[in-house]
Amino acid sequence: MSLVRDILQQRNSLFYVEEGDSVAAVVRRMAELSVGAIMVMGSGELRGVFSERDLMRRVVLEGRDPERTAVHQVMTTSVATIDDSATVEQAMEAMQTHGCRHLPVMRGGAVAGFLSMRDVIHHELMQKTEELHHMQAYIHGT
Repeated sequence: MSLVRDILQQRNSLFYVEEGDSVAAVVRRMAELSVGAIMVMGSGELRGVFSERDLMRRVVLEGRDPERTAVHQVMTTSVATIDDSATVEQAMEAMQTHGCRHLPVMRGGAVAGFLSMRDVIHHELMQKTEELHHMQAYIHGT
């Protein structure tokens, strides 16, 4: 059974922005990283998550200026998290329950990573592919 920490081990970096950053700067950072959401930190603590959905609903639809709007004004602050010792299945259940595609991952009360539905799908696909290769090798006696 795979754990969230198994997925996180495949990455080296923890990407986030600061709560005082402008929405424009945050969106540029998200574009650089090719991500749809990013954690927002302040004083070393998780403050929220900013997503493409937040951009559309809270910035574009409300007619806010992205250069003059701080990300803390428009980010999602009620954020579900998951411990790095949780199973991948528990992470998928948490995403389903909370209606989100991204979960900050915690270890000992501190942020350890950021898990996306894409990460989970990729991990599961790799696991299934490996199982398939083992079954084919068994069937063909190789």
